[in-house]
Amino acid sequence: MSSSDPNKLISKADKLTKLSLTRWSADWKSATPLYEQAANGFRVSKDYENAKLSFEKASKGQEMLSSPWDAAKHMESAAALAKELRNWTEVIDFYRRASELYMQCDRPQPASDSLAKAARALEDALPDDAVQLYTDACVIIEDDGKEQMAFDLYRAAASIYVKLEKYTDAATFLLRLGLAADKCNARNSQCKAYLSAIIVYLYAHDLQQAEKCYNDCSQIDAFLSSDQSRCASKLLSAYREGDVEEINRVAHSSTISNLDNVIIKLARKLPTGDVAEIKGDADKGQEEALDENDLT
Repeated sequence: MSSSDPNKLISKADKLTKLSLTRWSADWKSATPLYEQAANGFRVSKDYENAKLSFEKASKGQEMLSSPWDAAKHMESAAALAKELRNWTEVIDFYRRASELYMQCDRPQPASDSLAKAARALEDALPDDAVQLYTDACVIIEDDGKEQMAFDLYRAAASIYVKLEKYTDAATFLLRLGLAADKCNARNSQCKAYLSAIIVYLYAHDLQQAEKCYNDCSQIDAFLSSDQSRCASKLLSAYREGDVEEINRVAHSSTISNLDNVIIKLARKLPTGDVAEIKGDADKGQEEALDENDLT
């Protein structure tokens, strides 16, 4: 076997880390470079299973050598190989571990990025897990006070919720995006997020919630004076008037054309269902709310 044979390298490394009667402590300093070479060798030869295992061991080695940054990098490499092997449980576990290692280095951005990589890998196979990973990635960025770096994560999570037909959850994430944008003075992103949430509610036949969302967002001056607010107002008025033609016209306006694709697609399908029935449901909901507030 060649000295660069990955099987030989990993065998030699394993001997250096295995305790025995003659070896009382593991020699990670000598073994770790061998694991790294073996991992790269296996990866080049497309032996992804052994490459993954070698990167895991290389990560542990760097961790034992008090180098969490390099340990995190190797764990991400193992996660990428687990993705190739469609081992979704390991994809989650390895990227989460990489994130933890980056946090040990006090590096929240790459820690968040690791979770986002896992989420992207899982969007089709395990969408619920992907949403949780996006959520956790957002929390890391929020805790670091860098909300502007999380905008794409909010959008990605909302998009998955739309695909899952969990429209209330999608709208909630869009409103979180709006709040984050407000903290960053990113007015355009803020107003787009609020209009997007209103469209999601309308697509879900919830005119009452769409109107409540609009009224709440209108308490914010930046939104109240925006093109997105005017667009939302026209859309809601058209629903109230049962004007399907006007709904279609507004849904094809340039203001909506500048939103994210997943929201544009929803808007283009408006109105979904019978407008008169949707309006009736909203009126009924308002009447019930009034009755509950009637203390006489």
